[in-house]
Amino acid sequence: MNKEAILYEKLPDNRVRCTACARYCEIKDGQIGLCGVRGNEGGKLDLYVYGKVITGNVDPIEKKPVIHYMPGTRIFSIATTGCNWLCKYCQNYDISQRRKIEGQDLTPSQVVQMALDNNSQGIAYTYNQPSIFMEFARDCGVEAHKKGLFNIFVSNGYDTPQSVAMMNEFLDCITVDFKGSAEPEFTRKYIGVPDPKPIFDTLIEIKNKTKIHVEITDLIVPQVGDSLEHAKKLCKFLYDNFGPEMPIHFLRFHPDYKMMEFPPTPIQTLEKHYDIAKKEGLEYVYLGNVPGHKYEHTYCPGCGGIAVGRYGFDIVSWNLDESNKCKTCGHKIPITGQLDKNYKKSRFQFVV
Repeated sequence: MNKEAILYEKLPDNRVRCTACARYCEIKDGQIGLCGVRGNEGGKLDLYVYGKVITGNVDPIEKKPVIHYMPGTRIFSIATTGCNWLCKYCQNYDISQRRKIEGQDLTPSQVVQMALDNNSQGIAYTYNQPSIFMEFARDCGVEAHKKGLFNIFVSNGYDTPQSVAMMNEFLDCITVDFKGSAEPEFTRKYIGVPDPKPIFDTLIEIKNKTKIHVEITDLIVPQVGDSLEHAKKLCKFLYDNFGPEMPIHFLRFHPDYKMMEFPPTPIQTLEKHYDIAKKEGLEYVYLGNVPGHKYEHTYCPGCGGIAVGRYGFDIVSWNLDESNKCKTCGHKIPITGQLDKNYKKSRFQFVV
C-alpha cells in the first residue's frame, strides 16, 4: 500500500528532501531515509508503511501518559515499523528499530472501525514516532473525527513546521516525550540526535499555530540522563512559554534493549526532579512508572487536597464537580472533558 508522501521537497538530480521530521533527510533515488519507512522512488518520496499497522491495542489514555485530557477513556493505539530516533533504551525496539516493512494491511476507515468495534473513544499514534507515518496518521485522524473520535500523538517532538501544520488538520492532543531532560550530550550518545533544539521549536510551533492539548513527559535515566540542571532548564522553558498549568510527567527508566546494565531510576532521583519542577512554578507535576507513589495524584493548587486520586493508570477518586472544579475549594483544574463513565472497567485489550 505504498503511497506518495506529502511532506517532502523535490531537489535536482532526482533527489528529495523529507520534511516529516527535523532530520530533513536528503535522499537519492533508490535510497531510504534513516527512519526506514520513507524512500525515494524515481524522484518522488514514498511512504512504505502507509496502511501497514504493526500493532494495535486498546490502552487507558493515562498510559500515554495523558491525564489532563478526556480522563478514563479507552484509546486504540497503533504503530507502524520504523523511527527517526535510535534510542538505546527503547522499550518498543522490536517495532521502532525494525527496518523491515511489515504489518497488517488496513485502510484509514478500517483503523477507525477497529477503534469503534473495541469501544474506544480515541486513537493514539504511538509506540514509534508518528510523524514518520504522518500522512497515514492524518488520513486515519480525519476519518476518526467524522466518527466522533479524537486523536493523540505520543511523540518525541523532533518535528518540523510542515509536520506541525499537518497535525493541525486532525490532532487533538499530543504528549511530547523528552529524554534525559534534553541534555545534548545524552541525546547525542543515547538517541543519535545531535541537537535537541527542534523539540523546543516544535512545542512553540504547536503553541502558536494550533489548539492541540499538550502534555510533557521526561524519561529520567540514572547516571547518564538525570541532570537536575537540565531538568530545571526544561521546567523554566515550559513555565515561561506555557505557564504554570502545563502538566509534566517524570518517568522512571527501566533497563531495556541496549541499556540492560543500567538500574531503574531511584525514586529519590525522581522526587528531586519533582521538587525542581514545583520550584520553577509548575503546578501539575507527576511521577510515572511508580504505582502507588503520592505524586501520581493530581493535587489542587487552591487547597492542596487530592483532586484526582490515581494508582498507576487507574483513577481511584474524583473530587471534581461537573465543571472540573475542586469540590473542596472551587479551584478550576485544567482537565479537558469529564471523567468517562466506564473508567473503572478494564481498558487493556490486544487487537492487532
